[in-house]
Amino acid sequence: MTHLACTLCGKVHDASVPQNVSTCCSKPLFAHYDLAAAAKTMTKESLRSRGKSLWRYREVLPVKSETDIVTLGEGWTPLLPAPRLGAKHGLTKLFIKDEAQNPTASFKARGMTAAVSMAKQFGLKKLAVPSAGNAAGALAAYAARAGMEAHIFMPRDTPKANIIECEQMGAHVTLINGLITDCGAEVAKRKVAEGWFDVSTLKEPYRAEGKKTLGYELAEQLDWKLPDVILYPTGGGTGLIGMWKAFDEMEKMGLIAPGAKRPRMYTVQASGCQPIVRAFEANEKFAAEHLGATTKASGLRVPKAIGDFLMLEALHKSGGGAIAIPDEDMITCTKEVGAAEGVFTAPEGAACYAALKVLLAQKKVSPDETVVLFNTSTGLKYLECYGG
Repeated sequence: MTHLACTLCGKVHDASVPQNVSTCCSKPLFAHYDLAAAAKTMTKESLRSRGKSLWRYREVLPVKSETDIVTLGEGWTPLLPAPRLGAKHGLTKLFIKDEAQNPTASFKARGMTAAVSMAKQFGLKKLAVPSAGNAAGALAAYAARAGMEAHIFMPRDTPKANIIECEQMGAHVTLINGLITDCGAEVAKRKVAEGWFDVSTLKEPYRAEGKKTLGYELAEQLDWKLPDVILYPTGGGTGLIGMWKAFDEMEKMGLIAPGAKRPRMYTVQASGCQPIVRAFEANEKFAAEHLGATTKASGLRVPKAIGDFLMLEALHKSGGGAIAIPDEDMITCTKEVGAAEGVFTAPEGAACYAALKVLLAQKKVSPDETVVLFNTSTGLKYLECYGG
């Protein structure tokens, strides 16, 4: 890593000290690397002999010293062929990227391993996060692993499994009457006095670095050919933003062909909380807050995302789009995916399959295309959604 830069105006920020949002525009910061140097050692050949975790992409991750890496073995999750599900729709190359097989059973482990490792590098002792559930569990786990305090703020109606998970890993848990935005406001109000470092989604630079490894893994698992279509459930959007960043890095490093066609990126949101869908359809650069947001898919209940403009840019540049799915369709599709492929998805993951049906009906996906659905967590964390 060489430096940090504001994602809106490009102003360079110092990477040698802890940073939150940019000092110029109050927008997310991106980590930048000497990719020419990274390409000398991180080659297709060298990767074949590396360990099966996201830290296999060490040269494009920010931690300086191996001793500061806080890991539970995250990443390198399976890219599962979904032949029976695909056959229902005439698709021959349908895959599920099953992030439920990460530590803490969700994709949030990717971001937190990077963020907590950097916090360790900087000597930080107390971390705080607002969360709809899975990020909280991931921070609790990685902070415990690093010997740090985790201060977690979640909506009171967060799935019980997430709350128990955090409590059993020693985190300080506060439940708030409200949404994740209300939890974020509480962290912002108290963090200076309490001495917390805020690791909110895209309000520090490194969770996105962990999440971008999704893009590297997809390329490597598909023999360095990017899929045609990616459907990704979007709350804060770090994974979608991170993957788009990864594709750019891979091209500069020669891991994918110059000018390689990028996947069409589709963000999937809940009908009851769809700020990115509304902004995309209105061709807006930024997304207005979705007032009165409600959905059983807690990970999608993010009414306002700081990285909205980055998501929208990726959707437009990729030729993709944004789709809103009703809760009842997510629940129905959970069983359809489970019965066909043996994967008990989170509602967010099932929403991607529901969105695929919409795209097929609109003839925006062809039968011969390679399509990847993201399952971001396990349905076991959402038993309340299924009458459990």
